[in-house]
Formats: sequence, C-alpha cells, structure tokens
Amino acid sequence: MLKRKNILKIAIDSPAAAGAGTLAKAISKHYGLFYLDTGKIYRFVAYLKIKYPKKFNNKFIKSKIMSLKIKDLSNKNLLSDEIGTEASIISKIKSLRKMVHSLQVNFAYNPPKKYKGSCLDGRDITYKIVPDADLKFYITANVKTRALRRYKELKGLKKKITYKEVLKSIKIRDKSDFNRKISPLMKTKDSLLINTTNLNKRSCFLKIKKIIDRKINN
Repeated sequence: MLKRKNILKIAIDSPAAAGAGTLAKAISKHYGLFYLDTGKIYRFVAYLKIKYPKKFNNKFIKSKIMSLKIKDLSNKNLLSDEIGTEASIISKIKSLRKMVHSLQVNFAYNPPKKYKGSCLDGRDITYKIVPDADLKFYITANVKTRALRRYKELKGLKKKITYKEVLKSIKIRDKSDFNRKISPLMKTKDSLLINTTNLNKRSCFLKIKKIIDRKINN
C-alpha cells in the first residue's frame, strides 16, 4: 500500500453520539484533511443487509466495499436506529472487519492528493487503524446527553422515535462497542480525553484546535 509522506493524521475514538463526527468534520474542513466516518461504512453494510438479505454474502459485500464512494456514506437512511443496531452486530464479524479495515487504512495513509492529511473517527481508530497518528483523541459525553443529541438529530430528519427509545438504543450500542472481542471501544493511554457533556460545538472545536495548533507549530 502507498503511504503518503509528511501528512497530518488525526485519529478519534468515541462512543455513539458523543459529537465526534461533528468535531471531526469541522477539524477536517479547517485543516484541509480528508474526513472518514468509519462507522458509516458498517452502517452502509448494515443497510445492504437489510435491503438485499438474499444477496448478502462476502462476495457481494466485497464488491460493494471495493466500489464504495464517499458520497454513498452521506445517505440519510444510514442514520436510522435500526441500521445503527444492525451495524453494531455485523461489526463483530471478523471477515467483514478485515475488508473494512484495509479500506480505512488506505484512506488514512493515502488520502486523495488534494488533502493535507486525514482525520478518521470511529471505535478502534487510535490503536488499530492509525496507531501512529500525530494526534489521538477520545471524545465522550454522558449517556443522557448523547441520547438527547441523537434524538434531536433524528427528529430533525423527521424520524418517528421517542427519547426513551433512543436512550435504550444507545445503551445497547455502548454495551456492544465496549464489550466486543474484536476491536472494542477503549481509550488508549496516548489519547487525549475530551468530555463534551457541557460543551457546545464551537467550544469543543476551539479546544481541539488549540491542541492541534500546538502540535503543528512545534
């Protein structure tokens, strides 16, 4: 695999709805980095499983992953709770993780030429996908805050769902993410902890920007 030299690599891990995606997008835009929400790839595969249950096998998945375009990951259908739960289940499959893993690693180390580097967020980015990242962050917030954020996001997409259902779903998701045998969610020693419970988007961004600027300018 080709590895671009002298690029900025940022790795972010977080539980569901902690605000990592919003932050990663803002960071990527500001610093001219290629952004990849790695969890969306698993959501994309979960969507395929629900949409094409009869065709769903390794060969079918591989062909879809190989021809995956970044714009495919912005499909609003991928945000549903049903897909999130399914994604959490299928992300435990070893053969699937292997396929997705190589795609993620390629995007991290060989982003398109127009970008100055890469910024990936997910569950195992800091220790599995980009272990030598220039900066590593672990972004979190308490479970009720995360559920409320996800609930508002889904309501904004006109989804019929209650806060209670979202809270339950996020608790199930957390249990799965933290306890799975393959690549569980965890904070590494070299990841900087950012708790977003009492911070708005702007404050979070400025906090992280300060850390990145210090690293770049040293």
